[in-house]
Amino acid sequence: MADVQVLGGSVERGDEILTREALDFLAGLHENFAARRDELLAARAKRREEAKRTGRLDFLPETKEIREGDWRVAEAPPALRDRRVEITGPTDRKMTINALNSGAKVWLADFEDANTPHWHNVVGGQVNLYDAIRGTIELDSNGKHYELRNDIELATIVVRPRGWHLDEHNLTFGGRKGVGALVDFGLYFFHNAKELLERGKGPYFYLPKMESHLEARLWNDVFTHAEKTLGIEHGTVRATVLIETIPAAFEMEEILYELREHASGLNAGRWDYLFSVIKYFRDAGEKFVLPDRNSVTMTAPFMRAYTELLVRTCHKRGAFAIGGMAAFIPSKDPEVNENASKKVHADKAREANDGFDGSWVAHPGMVELCKEEFDKVLGDKPNQLDRLREDVSVTADQLLDVASTEGGATEAGLRGAVDVGVRYIASWLGGNGAAGIHNLMEDAATAEISRSQIWQWVQNGTQLDNGQTVTRDLVKSVLDDVRKELDGQVPADLLAPAVEIFEEVALADEFVDFLTLPAYERIK
Repeated sequence: MADVQVLGGSVERGDEILTREALDFLAGLHENFAARRDELLAARAKRREEAKRTGRLDFLPETKEIREGDWRVAEAPPALRDRRVEITGPTDRKMTINALNSGAKVWLADFEDANTPHWHNVVGGQVNLYDAIRGTIELDSNGKHYELRNDIELATIVVRPRGWHLDEHNLTFGGRKGVGALVDFGLYFFHNAKELLERGKGPYFYLPKMESHLEARLWNDVFTHAEKTLGIEHGTVRATVLIETIPAAFEMEEILYELREHASGLNAGRWDYLFSVIKYFRDAGEKFVLPDRNSVTMTAPFMRAYTELLVRTCHKRGAFAIGGMAAFIPSKDPEVNENASKKVHADKAREANDGFDGSWVAHPGMVELCKEEFDKVLGDKPNQLDRLREDVSVTADQLLDVASTEGGATEAGLRGAVDVGVRYIASWLGGNGAAGIHNLMEDAATAEISRSQIWQWVQNGTQLDNGQTVTRDLVKSVLDDVRKELDGQVPADLLAPAVEIFEEVALADEFVDFLTLPAYERIK
């Protein structure tokens, strides 16, 4: 495909990343896989309509043989056998250095929810990873010098490309917009796969927001094509899939099966999962209406079913089960730190004792806390693949039992959702996808659950704890209050569009699939 156009502006050292050879590699990926990606996105809509009609999901009858078959994923390479602590964050230069130096076993280098697809982030992130892998990355900022430590084992890089649904407006192939996932994967793989192998690591990835095993099959074909094109041994790529959509929860085994020669594990992504539950069953009435997001803990029956099934599925197939995010950012207030630490300790202890092989943190200050809880269970063992959890048996009804979730909708919850949603969107528009808000590291999933929950409450006429019914007018009133409160705290050129976008995606008659789609139109 000769017709490749770079529409984005100049980025420092971008010419080292957007070489003719790299763009040709991307063109090959788009020529072979972009059309299938489009077909699979259309298939999502059809399946959602079926769920709307029936009010439920179930395990697929046509893939029963896979679930009952005797197979395992490929053995993990040495660099991915111990994943007890993983740190997540965007690929800006400071975060890259701090994450690699953090003491975590893995760094999820994020081009997705903790990043924004501003062109300088897309290309600049690739520059930072290129330097990090070669050990040449450093930074002087605000009087401080940052560089990689040579006295510890650096975290293993696992890159998360954008989800299948996001385009890349700054690159076109044959006249069509690029596919964000293929751009992020392709540039990283092309420039770094061989270098990583020479250094004893490999091209490892986290795959977000998939909804079916057919989407996993597409990724597997992308990996196979990329390996063959660059003359790299088949099976070199390793992928961990985030099970963060409700339809994917019903296809965990099938997803691992499709990726079995490239699979590394599955991850339980809390906020996106809740967002997906709301989005998928937004027409199903009160039984799928969630209470305040902070009251939906991982011990809620439907969340418990989801995580138990994930561990059981992974270990049955020789794959790693990775737990959810500890989003807390250490505070200057000792009391805040103490209360938050207790909650994080309890959460990580639960995951370790349930059989998870590792878990996520968002800040280097939380690495040791998470490590402590997993060390208690793992000891000198690198993982818990030997814990098969044969005691677990999860039904479709248990995965869908949202109605048993304790808690209710509150005025504080409504105001909190609007506040955090607007703050995050303003940060996102400004180019920062990992925003510290109220001592929590928030990413796009935060804004998604906030706005989708409000949409759901409005559509169902949900009553708050103060007796008020959630209506459009009430939400607009709260939104106006939040705008006034943030005036002066958030730059006006970001606050105004953030309020507009939040209102659009929270109150539209037709549910907007992802808020990043209209938001991206503001920055292209």
